[in-house]
Amino acid sequence: MTKDELLKQLGRNVKAERVRKGYSQDTFAELLNVTRSHISKIECGGENMSIAKILEVARALNIHISGLLRFD
Repeated sequence: MTKDELLKQLGRNVKAERVRKGYSQDTFAELLNVTRSHISKIECGGENMSIAKILEVARALNIHISGLLRFD
């Protein structure tokens, strides 16, 4: 799996969890204190997040970090 494929899968995982929680991109962006366009970038796989940022996203979604790091 390439880096781009990993980022896209991570983005899909973030989006799936966000939608499951019923958050809009705007609401989720407010929780993370980032812009909606930043959330969009993450969900499209265009943002290479640090492990600390992934942990922050997982906490905002109230899930374990492993829920975002699924690469089946």
